Amino acid sequence: MTVTDRQPRPGGMDQEPGMVTPLPSPHPLAETLPSILRADAFASSLADSFDGLLAPAILALDTLVDYLDPQLTPEDMLPWLAQWHGISVDESAAHTLHRDDLDLARTVNPLRGTRRSLELVIEATLGVPAEVTESGVAAWTFTPGGELPGDAEPSVTVVLRPPSGVEVDMGRLDALLESVTPAHVRRVVSVVT
Repeated sequence: MTVTDRQPRPGGMDQEPGMVTPLPSPHPLAETLPSILRADAFASSLADSFDGLLAPAILALDTLVDYLDPQLTPEDMLPWLAQWHGISVDESAAHTLHRDDLDLARTVNPLRGTRRSLELVIEATLGVPAEVTESGVAAWTFTPGGELPGDAEPSVTVVLRPPSGVEVDMGRLDALLESVTPAHVRRVVSVVT
């Protein structure tokens, strides 16, 4: 195909493949020039050139909130967003799983390290309701030197109640609990059928 054989593109824009259609600037710089420079063809042309350079940046900033939403961000931005949430992305998994993992991380991160975050992660990963209890408690007293509340050894107890016919992958549960609890915390798991 020669240059003369090329057909014009729709919309009157005859541009090379892979090129982006020029964006109009929402805030044209030529309008901000003093009146004496607005009449100058070179100054107006220079302002229009800067508009072409700044328009994509302005668009990116205006739509930044969409890049932070796991359901709206482009697929190539998922690993970047996952790093922000502190999770690793399995490249072999489907992209919908990435988006669901990121939604879960957005819910769990503010609660990280709490009993509720453990319940949410277990329920989302295994699909089984979980009840988590901790050994630690907080209390105060007017009397100094009082008895300390809770157990001396930190522990987490997880009780799973799977529906009938549902098998719990204990190896996966143990790996999950190991990843979300500190190393010195003892873990006790029981499955009630």
